[in-house]
Amino acid sequence: MDRLHLMSVYVAVVEAEGFAGGARKLHMSPPAVTRAVAALEERLGVKLLNRTTRYVRMTEAGQKYYEDAKRIIALAYEADDAVLGINAEPRGQLTVTASVLFGRLFIMPGIVEYLRRYPAVEVNALFVDRVVNMLEEGVDVAVRIAELPDSSYRALRVGSVRRVLCASPEYLADHGIPQTPDDLLKHRIIFARGLNPNNEMRFQCDGQVQTVKLQPILSVSDNDSAASAAMAGLGITRLLNYQIAEPLRTGKLKILLGEFESPPVPVHILHREGRQSSAKIRSFVDLTASRLRAELSLN
Repeated sequence: MDRLHLMSVYVAVVEAEGFAGGARKLHMSPPAVTRAVAALEERLGVKLLNRTTRYVRMTEAGQKYYEDAKRIIALAYEADDAVLGINAEPRGQLTVTASVLFGRLFIMPGIVEYLRRYPAVEVNALFVDRVVNMLEEGVDVAVRIAELPDSSYRALRVGSVRRVLCASPEYLADHGIPQTPDDLLKHRIIFARGLNPNNEMRFQCDGQVQTVKLQPILSVSDNDSAASAAMAGLGITRLLNYQIAEPLRTGKLKILLGEFESPPVPVHILHREGRQSSAKIRSFVDLTASRLRAELSLN
């Protein structure tokens, strides 16, 4: 059998966590899929999968082969796209990731526009509040809010967001408005742990970084809960400005200590680097970059 075909079958079985699921994904019969994986193992001379009646699990060699096979298959598709030319119609599967709220607010509308424009593409949107390993999870495009380390992926900066302190007008009426970072020691603090993994907040004071160690009255794992608690008048919290754009607009929350804010956090689009980006990736990155750069809350 063709080696690339065998790789594709193996990858489908791994991602579907079973031969039957892989067969459905590839529109093949389960016996044909089983034979293909067996032929691949025989050709390689190693066992790639441990099989039971309920599931399949990769061996150590199978994990390494899966990662390499994913990369080789992606390169093969890129080569096809390059031969078809730069104006080839985008087609195939495209996997995109972003954080949950950012994805819902800014990426999902772009995906809708993209699919209307390019109906031959199937998009898998992975919106999660964690850093996704693009290679291991087969992600083509990621939107990250962070300073980025060096990597083999191309990074395109499309905007920035601010870390802002905020509280409700009711809380400020009852407890007063802090004038300096040290004043926060006298206030009730709410921490969203994703943005504040420890009990410290950093500020810019006369060109220097000032760190204030605080004891929160509430720590929550998600940003929405922190915003809700602040809007209810419980205390002061720190979030990214786009996460509270609506309550800021309606006056339910007020920004505090704006003159002491830390530098903005950049927003990047990451995608696989290569001599020829595939048409589906290139077109999606272009559309998304244009939309994000037009967002007033990100620039």
